[in-house]
Amino acid sequence: MSATTPAVPAPAPAPTVIGVPAPQEDVDAIVAFVAGVQHAQQNALPDAFLAGFREDAVWTTAHGKRLTGLPEISAFTRTVLPPQADSPVTATYAVDLVLFIRPDVAAVKIRQRPVSRAGGAYLDEIFHGQEDPAALMAAHPEAVPGTPTYVLAKDDGVWRIAAAQNTQVLDVATLTAG
Repeated sequence: MSATTPAVPAPAPAPTVIGVPAPQEDVDAIVAFVAGVQHAQQNALPDAFLAGFREDAVWTTAHGKRLTGLPEISAFTRTVLPPQADSPVTATYAVDLVLFIRPDVAAVKIRQRPVSRAGGAYLDEIFHGQEDPAALMAAHPEAVPGTPTYVLAKDDGVWRIAAAQNTQVLDVATLTAG
């Protein structure tokens, strides 16, 4: 595992919360859940990452691979996550929006930013203000941010991923705006 984990960035602004009424404690629990995903990813901890999934979850990777059920998600995660411990790049995760579909089901929009383990610099800042970032995207694929969506279900008082789509940001206006 890498000896350097990026410094903790300044707290993200409070997420936008819409949909059916839900208590603040559920918003806080969802923000904490996403912080746990970040910790598991940054530290390449498959068991901690997998603890956040329902047994029947569906996960789609940033490159479009669909994984169905915890056994399939687990096999994939145990293959791809451990080698990330030595990567010079990791990511931060901030909850941007929570849509409470029901009090026990929420769609969660996340801002995922690539960050250098050495020094904690956000790598996606190279795109900000660029008119045509295509060449930069090709030259620096590690700097392309993500915009995952998690559908969380609260079972027995615990929020877990029921379905998720981990998407890379390729929209020029979004990528260059910051």
